Amino acid sequence: MRTVHDVHTVELPERAEALLRDGHRLALAAAHHDADAVRLVYLFVSGPPDTRVELHVRLDPVRPEVPSLAHLSFPAGRFEREMHDLHGIVPLDHPLPRRLVRHFHWPRGWYPMHPDAGAPPAFGEQEGPYPFLEVTGDGVYEIPVGPVHAGLIEPGHFRFSVVGETILKLKARLWFVHKGIEKLFQGRSPAAGLPLAERISGDTAVGHALAYCLAVEEATGQAVPEPAQGARALLLELERLHNHVADLGMLCNDVGHGILNAHAQRVREQLLRLNQEITGHRLLRGGVVLGGSALRTLPDPARLDAVGEDIREIVRLAMGHSTVLDRFTGTAILPAQAVRDIGCLGYVARAGGLAQDARIAHAFTPYGHPARVPVHTSGDVLARFLVRAEEIDTSLALIRRLHDGAATGVLLGPSPTPGAGSGSGVGLVEGWRGTIATRVELAADGTLTRVKPVDPSFFNWPALPVALNDTIVPDFPLTNKSFNLSYAGNDL
Repeated sequence: MRTVHDVHTVELPERAEALLRDGHRLALAAAHHDADAVRLVYLFVSGPPDTRVELHVRLDPVRPEVPSLAHLSFPAGRFEREMHDLHGIVPLDHPLPRRLVRHFHWPRGWYPMHPDAGAPPAFGEQEGPYPFLEVTGDGVYEIPVGPVHAGLIEPGHFRFSVVGETILKLKARLWFVHKGIEKLFQGRSPAAGLPLAERISGDTAVGHALAYCLAVEEATGQAVPEPAQGARALLLELERLHNHVADLGMLCNDVGHGILNAHAQRVREQLLRLNQEITGHRLLRGGVVLGGSALRTLPDPARLDAVGEDIREIVRLAMGHSTVLDRFTGTAILPAQAVRDIGCLGYVARAGGLAQDARIAHAFTPYGHPARVPVHTSGDVLARFLVRAEEIDTSLALIRRLHDGAATGVLLGPSPTPGAGSGSGVGLVEGWRGTIATRVELAADGTLTRVKPVDPSFFNWPALPVALNDTIVPDFPLTNKSFNLSYAGNDL
């Protein structure tokens, strides 16, 4: 159930505090440039039962200012900094007002999401370098890493302040691949927006496409047949499988066990070929469509049983190897309180004791519930490894349960009746990294006026430096992989 409340700026902190106190979390905050005002939308969610509360606040377009919620919610503070950098909205009394998205070559006073922003200006250095906190003292020195890295990973700059090998502080600087995704959605038809949603983060094609479709379907009043809902849930679990098994292997590789990584990537390749058979694309693009699903075939249960046994053997070998177990155990602990304070999602949260899962809290089909949500409490690399391993078993069980109810071919619900929807909608999906939230608004002619996707990496990136406090520099690659956050999903 989604409810919308218009509130005055003066009321906003009190209303937000009440929702947070009642167990809601801030899933999304977005700015809208209406004809007569700047409108901010704060989406608070909880469940089960599936509950979504929107607070809409209207600001003066000449001087858009809003009371900061950063003292109530850490994610709120980051959403506010993002809105300031992209829209020019000022969060009053923000405790950390420095730039988040804006890079030094963006001219002062240029806000790319503002309706009058115009074409991107020429690069320059008008705002100076990004202000890193400098740590000083006897024996302290800095190690800069990135933004360009070895291999194929996307750009991010990490600055370590260290004594010897011990990390005192890590600061991550992202948004080097800011692509203007939100602006690219504007003016498209919902159908033309779907390929863009699939590509927000390449390894999460199903998760982002599904969150987008659910939001558009709510906005238009589009019904989805039950067999198509089952097919969508099945695709979501297949996406979880190939990503999790890849991570299991690469975590083993980061502690020197290359053979286990080779076997994990062998299994991933089998799953990618299966994906190709099911949707025609190795990353499952094209399987989720507006109003339904499009599957060429269903996975053979016996084939998946064999894959499951293969993965369980890899996990058994890893946990039976003293070097792997020793390097994973106690490394880069993210305390449970930090998980809650930062607002972590997905396996990062579940490895720190937080049993949250949108498949249960915000179910889009009655058949997509996991029988159990794997949770560990140690918050270290080992916990993040084991949560992934156990989620693979949960996904395999879910796929077996969904198999008979899912349908092949293109299966669509009836076309929506004009005016049946509310003109806006929200999609919440448990992607393989965690909960994805997407909110859309449609114009009277049915085109997209605003799409705001939020990848779980936006919530989880601030947790990585916390987990690395008092670890050693050689643990950074292992820790970074245990989080495996998306640069593209963050750098919209």
